[in-house]
Amino acid sequence: MSLAFLFLFNLKMVAKGEKVMSINLSQPAVELRESRLKTITGYEGDAAELLSRNDIPNRERSFTQCGSCSADQVMNLLTQIQDAAVVEHGPAGCAGDIPMRNGVFRTGNKRMGYNVHNVKYLNTNLDEKDTIYGGGAKLEKAIREAKRRFNPKAIFVTTTCASAIIGDDVPGICNELEEEFGIPVIATLCEGFRTNIWATGFDSANHSILRKIVKPARQKQPDLINVISFEHKFLYESVFRQLGLRANHIVPLSTVEELERISEAVATVQYCETLGSYLAAGLEEHFGVLEIKAPAPFGIKASDELLREIGRIFHKEEEVEKVIISEKEKIAEDLERLRGRLTGKTAYIAAGGPLAYSIIALVKDLGMEVVGTSVWHHDQRYDNDDERLNFLRFGVETYGNFKVGVCNKQAFEVTNAINKYKPDIAITRHLATVWAAKLGVPSIFAGNEPTEMLYDGLIRFGQSIDDAISNPAYIKNVAKHSKLPYTDWWLKQGTYSFLRSEQNV
Repeated sequence: MSLAFLFLFNLKMVAKGEKVMSINLSQPAVELRESRLKTITGYEGDAAELLSRNDIPNRERSFTQCGSCSADQVMNLLTQIQDAAVVEHGPAGCAGDIPMRNGVFRTGNKRMGYNVHNVKYLNTNLDEKDTIYGGGAKLEKAIREAKRRFNPKAIFVTTTCASAIIGDDVPGICNELEEEFGIPVIATLCEGFRTNIWATGFDSANHSILRKIVKPARQKQPDLINVISFEHKFLYESVFRQLGLRANHIVPLSTVEELERISEAVATVQYCETLGSYLAAGLEEHFGVLEIKAPAPFGIKASDELLREIGRIFHKEEEVEKVIISEKEKIAEDLERLRGRLTGKTAYIAAGGPLAYSIIALVKDLGMEVVGTSVWHHDQRYDNDDERLNFLRFGVETYGNFKVGVCNKQAFEVTNAINKYKPDIAITRHLATVWAAKLGVPSIFAGNEPTEMLYDGLIRFGQSIDDAISNPAYIKNVAKHSKLPYTDWWLKQGTYSFLRSEQNV
């Protein structure tokens, strides 16, 4: 099946609004978030309205400052697999993110005590001649070179806008070489123009892993739980040890063999729907690995619910209740102290949808107020279609309504919002922290592996906020010597004034 046909097929599904099978592993292309999850990147309003509808059309912008590519998120995962190679079929410019990915990979291996080495990556370096005559021969040569140079256990072949426009038969070439090599050679279709939702790249990578790497369980391991994470760190470890459970962190820093056997786990837990929704749902649907259907463990109530669901699935209900009581007792004194210092303070949050909604729980548990929230995108449904995974609903029902805008990482909108709200603290992901600093607003960065999770995480988070608010001198000095690239005119406009109205979508 050609890439052009798959692209047009997905566009047709989006236009019709039809439901395509969520986890269809028979095709090399993942179904787009636009059709699968009805994801939007433009919205202004409040959380209650987002919850009341599942048919909100995406509001395009008449001006866009920047964007992200789904292929970048594919590299975020696939380059971090220890003994797999990645061949990117595209121009050399598409390799611009690889030095950063290599740094993350080497640092992660050193932190975990693993052998420190470079990512196994090649690029086909397509040029103008290839766009006319085709790049199939170059691709085959690059795949063979990856096999010779790295001797990997699997080879992922990723596409780009250029290779997709040419129409090279990437799946066909991969299938032929897979038969010859005797290892998985996996076409991962992730060209940037195929989707407006950069997070689709996570789905594309996980789709390839589910299709060609994961094997049916030889034997279930009754104490094993998959943890879908951005980086292999010791998340949940202290709680899991108390419950007699072992954490299997995926996908980064895993080996191909370890990924083959993730079907042997009893359950899968995630804390970021953007990253893990597709993989968790696919493991449940095709391999019988239950997804933990509970909110991410940010804040006290969400932590309670997640642990109780884990206890139910692993038949450790009594042990979980003891852990909950013990963990709450440990933080009681510090929590009271932090609430005394932070109650009434205001926060602005900018992050990916699920994590932003989860961070609200932390802020509210500390007695603070959320003055505004900007999320990069919003999914109107979930891969497992279970309301227990609706982090937004949990937040609204537990902590009340709040203002929300969907800004697709637009820095000019984030800066405008921070300037208008003038919060005591800005809590942000990705590159948004710098804009708060330039405005003289104290800020903290919510990293890829949130140390804010569970009960002790709430205390760490609260202490970070207290430190930032109590010591503003540095940020004030940064603002004094910074110049924003935006005019006073823009800072006085409505934050989402470049969004088209819903009637004009």
